[in-house]
Amino acid sequence: MTMPVIELCEVSRRYDDGPPALHEASLTVRPGEAVAVLGPSGSGKSTLLHLIAGLDRPDTGTVTVDGVRVDQLGETGSALYRRSRIGMVFQFFNLLDDLTVSDNVVLPARLAGVTRGAAARRAAELLELLGIDRHAHAYPGRLSGGERQRVAVARALMNRPALLLADEPTGALDTAAGQDVSRLLTALNAEGQTLVVVTHDLALARSCTDRTVRIADGRITEDVRSRAVTPEVLR
Repeated sequence: MTMPVIELCEVSRRYDDGPPALHEASLTVRPGEAVAVLGPSGSGKSTLLHLIAGLDRPDTGTVTVDGVRVDQLGETGSALYRRSRIGMVFQFFNLLDDLTVSDNVVLPARLAGVTRGAAARRAAELLELLGIDRHAHAYPGRLSGGERQRVAVARALMNRPALLLADEPTGALDTAAGQDVSRLLTALNAEGQTLVVVTHDLALARSCTDRTVRIADGRITEDVRSRAVTPEVLR
């Protein structure tokens, strides 16, 4: 059996004296799966994402991603983990406006110690793959929302992550751009990229994921596969 990319075991997280933001959540995601995490505001979606990303630690339970016990990492280890094992795409792109598109994409590789030449070649490959190579020397502010999200996806893929996390990736886009990003995520998953999408957008979840996990009041209430995943995808 292939080792899971994500394995959460009875994870709980509480802030201050309020109810648990996440309560005894267990979740396994295998290579090649595309999973949508759905739930209303305050349901625990963001907490789940932060725990997987190593941005927060659980009070109880274990978080393992790509063979790494994320819940045991210190600050430096967490930063190295995010740099090498996962890619993250955010609602508002989080691009650096004073860097060109190419320099934004190159940045994670340079921080990881990749040589300038190798990083530039990888960036050029990704920009061409995502159809935005013509904007390599432009600044993000000159691009449309959909184009900026493609740049963000290229940056997230720069270090060949085992897992791509997308947090409301269409939330700041119009309908046409949102559909464009949905098609992009679908294509990446078809190539074998493991994907977790946190979203309010049911249409996005249906179009680019094969499994839906619903969270309410900090608990996973539903975990349903919407279409079969072939053995080739689960490689």
